[in-house]
Amino acid sequence: MTLELVLILAAALFSVGLFGALSQQSIVMIMMGIELMINAVFAGAAGFWYFAWPQAASGQVLVLLAMVVMAVEMAMGFAATIAVYRASQVDMTNMAADLRG
Repeated sequence: MTLELVLILAAALFSVGLFGALSQQSIVMIMMGIELMINAVFAGAAGFWYFAWPQAASGQVLVLLAMVVMAVEMAMGFAATIAVYRASQVDMTNMAADLRG
């Protein structure tokens, strides 16, 4: 595996996530698209660090730590989405805009 293949994979993941985030109206699907985009950035960064400095594992550890933080953030986002849905049966972004008040 080469750096080019890792970066192509990261670009493909980012493109799929961007399409998913921009084409959906469901809050959960938008969050999944954003999560794919963030994972693509992490995959590209980890691949770059691996090929640029293979003897130092600090880059991969930093990416792993950032992925853990992102997983916690997404769990909190899903919890907020579930709370909004339970309170007012809103699961689409156009209906959530009506909640401003």
